[in-house]
Amino acid sequence: MPSRILSTLLLLFVTLELSAQQQPNVLVIVADDLGYSDLGCYGGEINTPHLDALATDGVRMTQMYNMGRCCPSRASILTGQYPHRVGLGHMIKDIGHPGYRGSLAEDAVTSGQLLQAAGYRTFLAGKWHLGTPNPTEHGFEQSYGTVKSGRHYFDPTQLDRFPTDEQPIEYKPGTFHATDATVDHALEFLEMGRETKEKPWFLYLAFNAPHFPLHAWPEDIAKYATRYDVGWDTIREERLKRMKALGVVSKDSALSKRSLYWDWGETQALRNPAWDSLPTDRRGDLARRMAIYAAMVDQMDRNIGRVITDLKSHDEFANTLIIFISDNGACYEWDPFGFDIWSGRNNKLHWGEQLETMGNADSYHSIGSGWSNASNTPFRLYKHYSHEGGISMPAIIHWPQGNLARGTINNTPAHIIDLVPTLLEAAGSEYPQQWEGESTLPLPGVSLLSSWRANDTGDTRTLFFEHQGSRAVREGNWKLVATRGEPWELYDISKDRIESRNLVKRHPKLAKSLEAKWDRWAEDNQVTPLPKDLGAEYLPVLNPGK
Repeated sequence: MPSRILSTLLLLFVTLELSAQQQPNVLVIVADDLGYSDLGCYGGEINTPHLDALATDGVRMTQMYNMGRCCPSRASILTGQYPHRVGLGHMIKDIGHPGYRGSLAEDAVTSGQLLQAAGYRTFLAGKWHLGTPNPTEHGFEQSYGTVKSGRHYFDPTQLDRFPTDEQPIEYKPGTFHATDATVDHALEFLEMGRETKEKPWFLYLAFNAPHFPLHAWPEDIAKYATRYDVGWDTIREERLKRMKALGVVSKDSALSKRSLYWDWGETQALRNPAWDSLPTDRRGDLARRMAIYAAMVDQMDRNIGRVITDLKSHDEFANTLIIFISDNGACYEWDPFGFDIWSGRNNKLHWGEQLETMGNADSYHSIGSGWSNASNTPFRLYKHYSHEGGISMPAIIHWPQGNLARGTINNTPAHIIDLVPTLLEAAGSEYPQQWEGESTLPLPGVSLLSSWRANDTGDTRTLFFEHQGSRAVREGNWKLVATRGEPWELYDISKDRIESRNLVKRHPKLAKSLEAKWDRWAEDNQVTPLPKDLGAEYLPVLNPGK
C-alpha cells in the first residue's frame, strides 16, 4: 500500500479517536498589509464592527508575530515552517540560494493537505503568492484569487479560478471589486463544502486588502473624506490613547518617534516629517490616500460580516474556529508621500478636483511611510523590517464551542508558525512523520489552544525572524534586532516595546547569547549565508565588490 495512503489512513484513525466532540469548521482570515492599530478593537478609528464583535466575544492577542512580508508570512501560515526552510525567505524570484528559491519547496506540506487528510473539505479564496501556479496542487480542492500579488482591484482578469474547468462568477461592468468577489466565491465554496454534511470544512480567506493599489468604492471613501485631515501625528496620539484604554498596549506605553524610512534604492535613512510641516496641497493628497486605505479596511470588514452571517444562517458559527491575522505590518513603500502609477519613485501630487479621482479604477496609489507609521502605532518601522512595526499584527480568535477564554486580551508571545499545530489540535489530528513516502519537516511551532483557553503565557520560547537582512530573535522579554547591514540592538520588550532604549552595551553577554542562537537557527533553516544581492531594484547590494 502506498505510504501516502497509509499516512492518510493513520491521520483519519487518529482524528476519530481524538475527536470527543464534532470537529470544528476552520476559517483562517488573512489581511494584507494591515497595521497593528488599524482595527477598532485595536485602537483604530476605522469602522470594523464585525471584527470588533469577534474580538469582544473572543481572544485578542497582543504579541502575535509574522515574518514581516507577504510571501514569507504566507509560507509560514500555510506550512507551519519558517519560510526559508520551504524556499520562501524572500519573494517569488529564485536567486539561487536554498532558502530563497522563490517557490514552495517540494517537501512542504500545507495545512490544506493536512486538513484534507484529517477529513476536511478545503477551499482557498484570495491571495496565494507562494510562487507556484495552482493552489489546488497543494491541498485546496477549489481556489479563486490572485496567484501572485494583487495588482488591480477593479480588474477581474487579475484573479484566477482553479480547477481551470470551473468558471468564476461573472460580473456586470462597473460592479467588480476584488474584495467583494473574493467573498462571493468564498460563500460559493462554503455551499460546496456543505454538500458533504459529514465532513467539516477549512476555508483560507486571504484578502488582498488593504495592500496597494488603493482602490475602493466611492461611497466607502466618502465615509472618511475628512477624517484624516488632522494628519498622522494626531492620529497616532489618538490611537495610542484608545489602545491603552482597550488594553492592547500597556498603560505606560509611549509613542515611538516618527519612523525612519529608506527610499527606493537608498542606503541612507531619513525620518518621516511632522504633518504640520507639509504644504496644504500635500496634506490634502495624503489625507485622501489614507481615506481610501480606511475605506478598503471598512469594505473588508463588511465582507467578513457577510461570511459570519452565512455561518450563522447555517448554524455553523458556534463550532467554527475563526482566526484573523495580518501578514505583516503596514506598508511604507517608499517615502512619506507614497507612490503612483507603479511601485517606485513615481509620486504625483493631487489637488482640487483631482482628489475625487483618487481610488477609482484609473488610479494607482500607496499610502507612504507617514501613514504606515500611524497604522503601526505605537511601534517603530513597517513591513520589510523585523522591528515591532514590521512583525506585529492584530490577531483575533473566535470559537464559542472551543472553550476559549472569551473576551480576553492575551499577551502570550506567539508566531504564525504556531497556526498549523493549532489547527491540527483543533481538528483532533496529529502531524504525520511521513508524507508521500518522505519524512516530514518537524514543526517548530506549538499549538496555541491551551493559551487561548487559559489565557496564560506558557513557557518562555525563542522566536526567530529574517527578511532582506533585517533580523531578530525574541526570547522571553528580550529582543535582539537589526536592520539590513546594521549591528544588533537589544531591547527589553516588557518595558520598551517601541524599541527606544538600546541595551546592547549594557548587556553584551546576553546579546552575544541571543546572537549565537539566531546564528544556529539561521544555519539550520537555510537563512544563511545571507544573500548580498536579492535581485530587487529597490534594495542596494550589500558591500558591493567585497
